[in-house]
Amino acid sequence: MPHAKTVCTTFPETLKYIKGGKGVYTGSPIRKELFESNRAQGLNMCGFTADKPVILSMGGSLGAVKINNALRKALPSLLRDFQVVHLCGKGNVDESLTNMKGYKQFEYVNEELKNIFAAADVIISRSGSNSISEFLALKKPSLLIPLSTNASRGDQILNADSFNKQGFSKVLKEENIDNIEAEIRDLYKNRSKYIKAMDESNTANGVDRIINEINKAADIKKAGK
Repeated sequence: MPHAKTVCTTFPETLKYIKGGKGVYTGSPIRKELFESNRAQGLNMCGFTADKPVILSMGGSLGAVKINNALRKALPSLLRDFQVVHLCGKGNVDESLTNMKGYKQFEYVNEELKNIFAAADVIISRSGSNSISEFLALKKPSLLIPLSTNASRGDQILNADSFNKQGFSKVLKEENIDNIEAEIRDLYKNRSKYIKAMDESNTANGVDRIINEINKAADIKKAGK
């Protein structure tokens, strides 16, 4: 990137690959709509009450079969203490579970996702960069289950490791997915620790930092430097 004045990065680990001191760790820009949410609407959409904590499980537009199966296997125990909203992916709704109290399935949601985020206390997810950056911005503790190297280039593993090192998330390897219930319970029990780490991060939403870098570059150009 010889012509770039500054290169903004989503993860701090990326800085070591950018030569010339051009790298700036800004975090990812987050769409403002996510902050215009309503928890009560999210609970109502799922048929939930405010009396039990809410787990949100999401696996992308196509879902995540291994996560879906492991979560559903754990439902009888989890639903004693939690409510579960499950974004299971197109064609992955289990009709036999439709009337299970405290469990709500959607293939996917669009405009209402912000309200479901607001209703969630903790999130289970793959570790795509955009999604986990949104969890950070919203201060939502997450259990990340990255795609294995057999099914991806390994970028999700790197993303999950970064968030784990910064104290934002727990990580569960896909080969250990049978431990999902214990990991969820541990995440919820220690959620304040993860929220504190996210609160202390100065890169929860990169918009302002990226704009600042653009303005700095524009000022330098005006000055003829």
